[in-house]
Amino acid sequence: MLWSLIKIVLFITVIAALTLGAAYLTESSGGIRIAIANTEFNLGPLQAVIAAVALVVAIWLFLKLLSLCLAVLRFLNGDETAISRYFDRNRERKGFEALSDGLMALASGEGRLAMSKAAKAEKYLSRPELTNLISAQAAEISGDNKKAEDIYKRLLTDNRTRFVGVRGIMKQKLASGDTETAMKLAERAFALKPKHEETGDILLRLQAENEDWAGARKTLGEKLRQGLLPRDVHKRRDAVLALSEAREVFRDGSTVEAREAAIEANRLSPDLIPAAVMAAQGYITDDKSKYAARVLAKAWNVHPHPDLAAAFASIEPNEDPTARIKRFRALTKLNPDHPETRMLLAELNIAAEDFATARAAIGDLVENDPTARSLTIMAAIERGEGSDESVVRGWLTRALTASRGPQWVCDNCQSVHSNWGPVCHNCSGFDTMSWRVPAEGEVAMPASTEMLPLIVGRQIEPEPEADGAGDEELDADGDVIVGEASSSKEK
Repeated sequence: MLWSLIKIVLFITVIAALTLGAAYLTESSGGIRIAIANTEFNLGPLQAVIAAVALVVAIWLFLKLLSLCLAVLRFLNGDETAISRYFDRNRERKGFEALSDGLMALASGEGRLAMSKAAKAEKYLSRPELTNLISAQAAEISGDNKKAEDIYKRLLTDNRTRFVGVRGIMKQKLASGDTETAMKLAERAFALKPKHEETGDILLRLQAENEDWAGARKTLGEKLRQGLLPRDVHKRRDAVLALSEAREVFRDGSTVEAREAAIEANRLSPDLIPAAVMAAQGYITDDKSKYAARVLAKAWNVHPHPDLAAAFASIEPNEDPTARIKRFRALTKLNPDHPETRMLLAELNIAAEDFATARAAIGDLVENDPTARSLTIMAAIERGEGSDESVVRGWLTRALTASRGPQWVCDNCQSVHSNWGPVCHNCSGFDTMSWRVPAEGEVAMPASTEMLPLIVGRQIEPEPEADGAGDEELDADGDVIVGEASSSKEK
């Protein structure tokens, strides 16, 4: 409000001053006489002021015209001028419009159009670090991999785009199946930008596929240092790599180094089942049975697994069934309600021919969580107790169509593997194996299987028995030995 008032007052003051000046010049006598050669000009006071203003305007226009002529001469000479800046802005506007259209075409999958727009943008902008990237990706979409590779190679000459070029060529080599070259390129890209998470993951996967365990552990450590991995995930994956390295050393025949590597892998991740088994085997070879039992019990407490039971059995391979039951209590007292523990108890007691205790151990597992293994155990119990052969066949028939139970399953592609491995053979995922029931564990049959048990024999529901400690005998592979028990019962 105050500023508006000040502006009004100033405006009135200027108008009043101009009015007074014009009145003074009109009333004043005299003037200005200008003589040029034989011509003389007499100007009054007001005319003199108007002439002075006109002269100033004429001089200003002359100077502007002179500047324009000089600018044209400089423009023709190639120097930067207002004219050149005008044309540059116009070219830049057209170039960025073409670049925007190229990005939109690239996003919509129109490779040819994107390449055309990128070429137009390059013509106007001369910014290869922008247009070459669009051209390379557009060439890939169009299926022209050769041109895409040539453009990526041009990106290698600029420090700003070198990583993009290396990564682009690496992706092409991966798509063509040249994993050896891709791994070298991944190493170079990871060295250029160690914080790039995708490149680190690709490099780690390729090193694992090529069994470069030492290099993979180095990459994993760098990812931890860059903050790309949580510490617990790093510890688990480092244990997986250490175990894989131990296996490699074991295949080479260096048993001492293999044992040390396996023990190190187990120390890094006690719940890693293959590491616990291998570490236990190393301790058994060194005649350190107590250490082996301790390692296996610790792993069983985290996650019961048949391989752990098989390794525990190999500590004393020649013991009798009764002694084995007693020794296996170090495992069976841990996670007593786990299905694996209950089946282990049943198998131990079958080997000891204590079929009543075996039935009590298996309990309602065959009804609440039936698997091929638990149903087969029930068939062994029925045969050991002298049941009719049709009853045994009934359990075995039911086992044919039951779930196979937990298996090594890839968390990425859900493929089932017979043995654990650091890398999935189907999708090449690293550290994706988990011991669980597959998502699709049913066995497909051409007809309904519900009538099979009635056709081949009836089933007897498991009767509750008094709790008792039972033992079973496992062979060298960890499988239950029921043949001798069954035959002696039949005798």
